[in-house]
Amino acid sequence: MNRNDVKRKRSSKGLINPERTKTYLVTHEENLLDFVKKHLPKQSEKNVRRIIANHQVAINGAPVSYFYEPLFNEDEVTIAWEPIRRYQRNKPPIIYEDDDIIAINKPSGLLSVASEKEKGRTAYRLIADYLSNFKRGARPYVVHRLDEDTSGVLIFAKKIEVREALQKSWQQVVSKRAYFAVVEPGTIEDNGVLQDYLAIDRTQKMYVTANKKYGKLAITKFKTLKRNAKYALLDVNIDSGRKNQIRVQLGHHGYYVVGDDKYGKPSNPLKRLALHAYELSFVNPLTSKEYDFKTPCPKEFLTLFNENLEAKDKKKSSTFIRQRGKSKR
Repeated sequence: MNRNDVKRKRSSKGLINPERTKTYLVTHEENLLDFVKKHLPKQSEKNVRRIIANHQVAINGAPVSYFYEPLFNEDEVTIAWEPIRRYQRNKPPIIYEDDDIIAINKPSGLLSVASEKEKGRTAYRLIADYLSNFKRGARPYVVHRLDEDTSGVLIFAKKIEVREALQKSWQQVVSKRAYFAVVEPGTIEDNGVLQDYLAIDRTQKMYVTANKKYGKLAITKFKTLKRNAKYALLDVNIDSGRKNQIRVQLGHHGYYVVGDDKYGKPSNPLKRLALHAYELSFVNPLTSKEYDFKTPCPKEFLTLFNENLEAKDKKKSSTFIRQRGKSKR
């Protein structure tokens, strides 16, 4: 567990009490009403409808009230003993949105999707509440995830067929996954390529192994952008998408991501994990539309290098889209 998980104080607004709920995994397509009826066999259909209408049912942590909401494989349906409160519907930190994709700049400390202990305060929930403003039954679909304490570009699909197409060919359609990371000590090389085999232990913690039979190859490339005696700011690109890949590999080689005591014991001057997913480039396999989402380096990272933030950190989030040979900013 990261020390930030313990110290962070979570708001109770909109949370689902895990002690007063039951969560079920969807294994095949069906509608919400039929699914809830199946799992509440002692309740009449009238009572089941009342439970759904009373916002006591959530999909992936987001409350819904539409009886015939479609459910898909790997969705999680939570049935609560009491109404699940909605967030105040402020606009999420959206980078880009079209009919197929919605991209946000996820803040550090926010889960991508619901977990066993946290089902309310997630990026998925924010986007689900946002989309429900505009169309009944509209919802996001999970394409990929960022760790809770990692900030940066996170995308959701707005159609199930888009999600399935992207997930099926994710390694082939993604051309760039880039991160800013602050590590210590600052003596790391100017650039390098890390190639290690990663495996997972019984506690779900990743580790580097020499046994190729049990590990999966992870390739991480880095370039040092800034350094001082204590820290180095890295531009990191990954050619594979293993769990905790950057943190595990850098830590294994003696350079620990600031704020991360899961894979080492570095300092924590920022009170957050110093890892930011600043660029994601991919192609929608259904439309051949090219996307390139970028966000700036978090200002707090630069404070560790005594940067003049007013003068040097003026770049904003950017998006590049290309389709059928034409480009649009």
